[in-house]
Amino acid sequence: MTILIDEARWWYRERRWCHLVSDCSLDELHDFADANGIPRRGFQGDHYDVPEEYRDALIAAGAEVVDSRVLLRRLKAAGLRLTPTQRRAAAGG
Repeated sequence: MTILIDEARWWYRERRWCHLVSDCSLDELHDFADANGIPRRGFQGDHYDVPEEYRDALIAAGAEVVDSRVLLRRLKAAGLRLTPTQRRAAAGG
């Protein structure tokens, strides 16, 4: 199991956010998120957007800290990265 989390550096609604991904499968990602109380509404087609205040608990639960470039590279290498159009379609937009 390899769950990855990057730095919390993206601001939205006065909070900083990070990304949570799996470089193995979306099932693994959903299982990890569910087990750690991350709501499904945070899922963006190939990753979860997670508020900064959850980050330490996710790391303690086993998420591996990586730079955002590494996270993206590993997501692409696993064949799980969606294009922006695919993400919008997955979100129903």
